Amino acid sequence: MRIVLTGGVGFIGYHVSRALLDRGDEVIVLDDFSDAPYPRAEKRKNESDLRRDFPQTCTVVEGCITDAARLDTVVPGADAVIHLAGLAGVRPSFADPSRYAQVNVEGTSRVLDAVRRHEIRRFVFASSSSVYGDATPLPAHEDAVAVAPESPYAASKRAAELLTQATAKSMPGIACTALRFFTVYGPRQRPEMAITKFARALLRDEPFEMFGDGSMRRDFTHVSDIVRGILLALERAPAQYRAYNLGSGRPITLRHLIEQLEAAAGQSAKVLPADKPLGDVEATFADISRAKEELGWEPQIELEPGLRTVIDSLRS
Repeated sequence: MRIVLTGGVGFIGYHVSRALLDRGDEVIVLDDFSDAPYPRAEKRKNESDLRRDFPQTCTVVEGCITDAARLDTVVPGADAVIHLAGLAGVRPSFADPSRYAQVNVEGTSRVLDAVRRHEIRRFVFASSSSVYGDATPLPAHEDAVAVAPESPYAASKRAAELLTQATAKSMPGIACTALRFFTVYGPRQRPEMAITKFARALLRDEPFEMFGDGSMRRDFTHVSDIVRGILLALERAPAQYRAYNLGSGRPITLRHLIEQLEAAAGQSAKVLPADKPLGDVEATFADISRAKEELGWEPQIELEPGLRTVIDSLRS
């Protein structure tokens, strides 16, 4: 297949790129190499590794998803578009909500428009568990009412979902799939994310902050499970719009996460108490029954070996 992958040198994008290239697909990455929240230097390293290992089948194009002309240089002739590009991060979104709306909502609209005009048959889009907020009953199901996002980031992802759902009505026969990722972790993760921050501090024997009393729960999902979910959605998602949760279905508290990281690193943590940040929800917990039934997907990586992949990656 010839696949256009936006955000293909970011954290999740890098792993998706490798999986597609490993199975023999041609991949055209579109990424703007912005510096936040994933550092530009890390993106350049990911790009270099992909070009080195797949010189014949990987093309990297620098450009933003809000640039319709740039999209028209990469989308024509593709068998599918996987749209991972966007601004991530709950807390930073409060500082610049208009930029989050521009990139995550307008950018998605531009990609969708290119998909429609060039008659691409499959579109897979990265959404987020953040769309559920604190008001959604847990475990969160895809059809739950999600009307109270807790941050501009969450609101932008929900808006992008609604935009995709509405646009799909004018594209009969095209599969438009939204995947709601639940707290993805693994090697090459964004450095400001909790697991990477905690792990780096542990390995350096430095203190780190734990927000709240440690009772907040998160549904952590290893990046390799997310990659499998994306590939299955690419192959099996039905025509028109459909949303799927990709999570572990087994949330844990932050206190338990720290204990698991201590075991993986073989070191004791120095934890400093800190206030719960604005926009952080009390819990995320995925109902993954739809992904199991319709995509044949379920997570395979348990938390303890998953955390070891992060520790090993940082040590190396």
